[in-house]
Amino acid sequence: MTNPPFGFGPGAGGSDDLSGQMPLFAELQKLLSWTGGPVNWDLAKQLAVSTLNGENQPVDPAERAAIAEAIRLADLWLDEVTELPSGVRSVESWTRLDWLDRTLPVWSSLCDPVASRVVAAMSSAIPAEQLQAMGGGNPLAGIMNQVGGLMFGAQVGQGLGALAREVVAATDVGIPLGPDGVAALVPENVSAFGEGLERPADEVRLYLALREAAHQRLFGHVPWLRQRLLDAVESYARGITVDMSAIERAMGEVDPTNPESVQNALSGGLFEPETTPEQQTALRRLETLLALVEGWVDAVVAAAAGERMPGAEALREASRRRRATGGPAEQTFATLVGLELRPRRLREAAALWWSVTEKHGIAGRDAIWAHPDLLPTADDLDDPLGFADTIGGEELTPPSE
Repeated sequence: MTNPPFGFGPGAGGSDDLSGQMPLFAELQKLLSWTGGPVNWDLAKQLAVSTLNGENQPVDPAERAAIAEAIRLADLWLDEVTELPSGVRSVESWTRLDWLDRTLPVWSSLCDPVASRVVAAMSSAIPAEQLQAMGGGNPLAGIMNQVGGLMFGAQVGQGLGALAREVVAATDVGIPLGPDGVAALVPENVSAFGEGLERPADEVRLYLALREAAHQRLFGHVPWLRQRLLDAVESYARGITVDMSAIERAMGEVDPTNPESVQNALSGGLFEPETTPEQQTALRRLETLLALVEGWVDAVVAAAAGERMPGAEALREASRRRRATGGPAEQTFATLVGLELRPRRLREAAALWWSVTEKHGIAGRDAIWAHPDLLPTADDLDDPLGFADTIGGEELTPPSE
């Protein structure tokens, strides 16, 4: 059974009469005045914080110091296994609320493109006679854009609140969500990741610090990579074809004066866009790039941990399963922007980077990141061990601009 949205419904505010509802309608009016874009980010943040429901443990000084030391040690170990220098300019320990605050700007750039299409489609799908029947003086008659933004903000907020319970680092979903050069762990979630693995807490922390520091090196010293990933997601979202017939059916049942009817309409798969052949191609490109990023991180972290860390292989397998099979984080992102960020070919990509390292050394492997044209393709992942045999030293030189 669907709960009434935002506290509306019988008993909301402790009263069924109008006076008991007035503060709620005043709040709704404030939310509907949002003009900042297709997603009401004020509401999204408010609901995300509410979803956490006090689950925001402060980071004590000892934990903060342990994380700083783990990142420092991780960078020392990585110096031996990659040509890319440290990308860490500062180290932070985030609470779950900190993660929300620090990553919202990037989430906005990822979610707004698909939201704008859905909200525009909703606005155009309301039958004109339905709005006219409400009377030209009705303040809700012309605000379906705001209603759409409000409802999308609700979806995003609930999703981000759930995601904040799971992510362990700034780069945990494979896309750099935090500020440039800021390596960050979320200690509360790091502890949750380690549950059931039967490894010491400091070992789990160091392993995840290695992954975070490796991501920071890649994003910090491959200048085109961060924007290419973000552009790939945005390009995918921009090309989404919204199922107008589904929206028209849903909007035909909406009473704009009744927020619950809007919520019910949006809960029936309205945010499941059609996937075109062009979108499949874009998704294949994005999945390949994500797999190459995650495969490189997997390979260099394995090399750095090596014999130094007794539980390295167990932690590696746990991390692989978490990223490659998907979980709440991936499902949340799929809901928010209409695609999955699952590096489906993580193992093939890791094997490819290992093979290139064996054939061309660390310098030869990392030189492939010098230019996007040098990167392996999806077809190369079909034969990860053969890719190293097909490249020569001259091919590792970036094309002239």
